[in-house]
Amino acid sequence: MPSLLGNVYNAVLRSNTTMLFTVFGAAFGMQLAFDTGSEKIWNGLNKGRQWKDIKQRYMEQAEDDE
Repeated sequence: MPSLLGNVYNAVLRSNTTMLFTVFGAAFGMQLAFDTGSEKIWNGLNKGRQWKDIKQRYMEQAEDDE
């Protein structure tokens, strides 16, 4: 375990710029994962009630009216 912590320290935390890039990269990755996951959950819970799901019905009605 101490060698693992030593390797992490030497690879990431020793240089300020490396740590900064690691933090920003991790934050970007976490944001991307959270946004994608929450979008999939939202779409799953609201399937059939969103505009993208019901648009065809209204587009067909508009064409029939003309």
